Amino acid sequence: MPEAIPPRRLDAALAWAQQLRLPRLEAQMLLLHTLGRGPHDRAWLLAHDGEPLASAAWTSFEHLCRRRLSGEPVAYLIGHKAFYGLDLCVNEQVLDPRPDTETLVDWALEVLQAQTAPLIVDLGTGSGAIALALKAQRPDASVTAIDASPQALEVARHNARRLNLPITVRQGNWLAGDHGRFDLIAGNPPYIAEDDPHLAALRHEPRMALASGADGLNAIRAIIAQAPVHLRPGGWLLLEHGHEQASAVCQLLQAAGFTQVQSRSDLAGHARCSGGCWMESPAL
Repeated sequence: MPEAIPPRRLDAALAWAQQLRLPRLEAQMLLLHTLGRGPHDRAWLLAHDGEPLASAAWTSFEHLCRRRLSGEPVAYLIGHKAFYGLDLCVNEQVLDPRPDTETLVDWALEVLQAQTAPLIVDLGTGSGAIALALKAQRPDASVTAIDASPQALEVARHNARRLNLPITVRQGNWLAGDHGRFDLIAGNPPYIAEDDPHLAALRHEPRMALASGADGLNAIRAIIAQAPVHLRPGGWLLLEHGHEQASAVCQLLQAAGFTQVQSRSDLAGHARCSGGCWMESPAL
């Protein structure tokens, strides 16, 4: 690893980070954060890359770079992540929101297009990403965000206040208990198998939001079992899952009595979400 000799200019700091094999975009975001600027202010950085870098700023930047190289998400290091046009505050208590999850938001908005003032619930809300994106796009919706983690709910509440997007935040174990009935149940539950070797690379993120049983489907099974009594007739259940789990999730939905069962792919072409429509009207 290159010796950490304090560079005199911003461009030299970026060059040092790239010698460590840190992607240039990530290095730029970390340097902007060090300088008290927003992560999207790259044009400023390009225009001022010959400016001097103070010793204290260099120490902070070097520390951030080494933490990133140890696997910490950039979002945790700078405390923010863009999702569906929103600037979300994030920390180690919640998942780092992925662009793949925007596929679920797109689909949710599609199935709700003809609905007036829909009732929506986001399960395992974490930072509130899905719930807040839907509220931002559908101000007429009543959105409830549920998570088992009190710490995650604090992050979701903070984001709702910052973004002035009023949602209801509740602690709960998926849909267990009386939460009413909804036009849409959506969520990004944990779906990684407990012994999956990829979990090692995600060690900085909350394990309870990542892993779920021997095949990764325990949480999805629980949600599918609970969902029918919490859906209005014609309501939809949409769930994110792993790119190799679409067939298994669709089978679970069909076995539970859902209709119009289908999957949607992310930008990489992987089947990322599956869902179905509930037509019956069970008694609560």
